[in-house]
Amino acid sequence: MINVEQWAEIRRLHKAEGVPIKEISRRLGIARNTVRSALATTEPPKYQRAERGSIVDSYEPEIRKLLREYPRMPATVIAERIDWKNSISTLKNRIAKIRPEYTSVDPVDRLVHEPGQAAQMDLWFPEPRIPVGFGQSMMLPVLVMTLSYSRVFNALMVPSRQGPDLTAGMWSLINNVGAVPKTLIWDRESAIGGKGKVTEIAAAFAGTLATRIILAPPRDPEFKGQTERNNQFLETSFLPGRKFTSPQDFNQQLAGWLPQANARTVRSIQGRPIDRLPTDLRAMTRLPPIPPATGFSHRVRISRDYYVRLDRNDYSVHPSMIGRLVDFTLTMDRVIGVCDQQVVADHPRCWAKHQVITDPEHVQVAATLRSAFNKIRRTTSSHVHEPVVEARQLSEYDKIFGLDGHDFLGDPS
Repeated sequence: MINVEQWAEIRRLHKAEGVPIKEISRRLGIARNTVRSALATTEPPKYQRAERGSIVDSYEPEIRKLLREYPRMPATVIAERIDWKNSISTLKNRIAKIRPEYTSVDPVDRLVHEPGQAAQMDLWFPEPRIPVGFGQSMMLPVLVMTLSYSRVFNALMVPSRQGPDLTAGMWSLINNVGAVPKTLIWDRESAIGGKGKVTEIAAAFAGTLATRIILAPPRDPEFKGQTERNNQFLETSFLPGRKFTSPQDFNQQLAGWLPQANARTVRSIQGRPIDRLPTDLRAMTRLPPIPPATGFSHRVRISRDYYVRLDRNDYSVHPSMIGRLVDFTLTMDRVIGVCDQQVVADHPRCWAKHQVITDPEHVQVAATLRSAFNKIRRTTSSHVHEPVVEARQLSEYDKIFGLDGHDFLGDPS
C-alpha cells in the first residue's frame, strides 16, 4: 500500500507532466496496477484496520429481538435477559449503536432569536442566607430575566415565590429595561403555571403589558437555556467574595455589577449584549401608560387589636380605624393601608417572619383614645342609681289573706 506522498507524486506526474503509467511505475518502483489504482481514486489513501469480531456479535440477534419489542429497555435489563457475563461497557456501546434503529427520532431545530421577541424568566436561589432583620436569615429567590436576542440580563432579589411578588419583580425588571418583550418564557413555576396553565394573576399581568407568557415543557431546562446559563454565571462570577447585610444590600451590589456583566463579550453572539440592546428595544412593545397592578391587595376590617396580619407579619393601623374596612397594598418595599383615600398605615415591608411591626404614633393615639374611653365610662357609672323597691309590713299581708288577729302559736279553738 502506498502512502500519501507517493499517491500525490503519482497524480502529479501523470496529470501535470503526462508521464505514462509504465514510466511512473519504473521511476517510483511501484507496480503498474498500484499506479492505476492511485489514479482512479480522488481521495488520499489512509490506513484502516480490519474490523475484528466482538464478543457481543453472538448476542446481537437476542439484543435486537428485545429492542424490537421494547425500544427503551435499559442496557442493564438487557444484560440480565441475555445472561451477559462480560463487561457491561462493551454491551452498552453496542446497544447504543443498535437502539436508534428501533426508536423514533426527536430532532431539535436551531433556534433563531429575533429582536424583541422573547425574554426568558427564571428563579435563582443563591446559597448564602441573607439577613432579613430580627435575628433571622433566609435563602431568598432572585428573579432573573434574559433578553433572547441581545442576551442582556437583569436580576432582582424578591421576598417570596408567591405570584404577587413575582409579578412585582417582573414589572421592576421590564420597567428597568424600558420596553416589553413580546413573549415571556417561564418554566412551570407554581405561581406562574405550575399545573401547565398560566395562572390568573400571571395572565392578568401579561394582558396589561400586551405580551404573553409561554410555559416551557416539563423537565426541559434547555427550553430556556440562556437564563439557566446566566444563573450559573451569577453563581460563579457575582457571589464569590461578597457578603450581604440585607436583601436591599444584595440588590444594590447586584445592580452595580450587572452593567459590567452585560458589557462582556458573549461567544454565541460574537459581541457584547449591551451593543445589541438598542436593536432589541426597537422591536419591543412600549411600556403601558398605567403600570400594572402588582403586589398583594387585601381588604380587612380592623378589630380592637389595631393590627392586621399580612404575609406572616402583624402591622399596626391607626386606632381610629377600629371597626372600619381598610385596603392594604404590599409591595416589595412598603405596606400601605388606605381608608377613604387617607393613608392610615405605612410601614417598610418586613422580609422576616412572625414579627410585630408597630408605628409609635399608633401606640400614642391608642393610649389617648383608651384614656378618653375610660373617663367617659367612669362619668356614666357615677350617675347611675339602683332602683328603689318599696318594702311592705308583714301585718299588711295578714290583712290581705284574712288572718288578722289569729294566734299561730296557740290552739285556735
